[in-house]
Amino acid sequence: MVCHGQVILKPPPKSKIGIRMKNIVHKLINKKLFPIFFCVMLGTAANAQHLMLGLGDAKVEAGLNFGPTFFLGDLGGKVGKGTAFIKDLNYQLTKLMKGAFITVYPNEWLGFRVAAQYTYVEGIDSIISTHGVDELWRKQRNMDFKSNMWEVYGAIEFFPLQYLYRNDDEYDPRFRPYFFGGVGAFHFNPKGSLKDQNGNVTWHDLQPLRTEGQGFTQYPDRKPYKLTQMNLPFGGGFKYILSDKVNVGLELLYRKTFTDYIDDVSTTYIDGNYFYSNLPAADAAIAYRISDKTIGIVTPGVGRYAPGTQRGNPNNNDAYFSFLFKLGIRFGDGGYGNDGGANHGGYGGRARSQMRCPARF
Repeated sequence: MVCHGQVILKPPPKSKIGIRMKNIVHKLINKKLFPIFFCVMLGTAANAQHLMLGLGDAKVEAGLNFGPTFFLGDLGGKVGKGTAFIKDLNYQLTKLMKGAFITVYPNEWLGFRVAAQYTYVEGIDSIISTHGVDELWRKQRNMDFKSNMWEVYGAIEFFPLQYLYRNDDEYDPRFRPYFFGGVGAFHFNPKGSLKDQNGNVTWHDLQPLRTEGQGFTQYPDRKPYKLTQMNLPFGGGFKYILSDKVNVGLELLYRKTFTDYIDDVSTTYIDGNYFYSNLPAADAAIAYRISDKTIGIVTPGVGRYAPGTQRGNPNNNDAYFSFLFKLGIRFGDGGYGNDGGANHGGYGGRARSQMRCPARF
């Protein structure tokens, strides 16, 4: 094909830059995990009326969480072709997520959580290690992005062991595994960089630049993406009871999203001239440069890819996940326990009841 500067360039095979790091994990999620969460949701919904009758004895827990967050998108990756999930993560781009949560427990095996969190994600093609030709197609693409991420969500927690032993007042473990699923919303705003001749770097909001022709009449099938969207948070973890009021825990929190534009890369390159016929002149000049920052690695001398050359892979949406350390505090009367502390006041009360003198009849 003929590219900018009349340099002839064979378009890279789709398998070179199109294979995404998260193919396997998405298949696992869609085919295995979602049916499980769906069944749990149906089961808890069927008992909702019964549960609401007991909310007078519900316990409220509030706390903080923080931990590393990882982005699964089109940019970056490791040696070779793009692979799946953790194997293809750029760990140097790990970011810290921090947030807070409130959970209402009508009993010890079910909780209703609301949470709000903040993190930061990014992806960079240029940091890909160079050991072969497969990863060089992505490195030649030379894209980057960064974005703040704000999210809120509601979720249902389910403690399977507490449920199985719900009628056993003596079952009161400190270690409590659980899993959860819910619905949330998140806000992002991808930015891309440009470097001038002096090496000065400037960052620009990518969504208004329509880098893949979103909203252009020449690409009617490409709609502008929204910066606030829905996600489906789910995962699992465990909590460890330290006292009647305090617990700590670890949690894996994964978010399925419905957009492939968190990193502003999804489909193919467009004709750069269309930026000038659809955007203000100043924005068009930036969009023309930032939409295609190709550097000649595999194909020396290339300046721009021809329209229609693959830029990303639209077959899988972006995602992100976190490993969180959690600290929770329960409020109100009663602590942890299958009877909510009504009979023995939690762990301390239980110990006292076992030490007291026998009653006479």
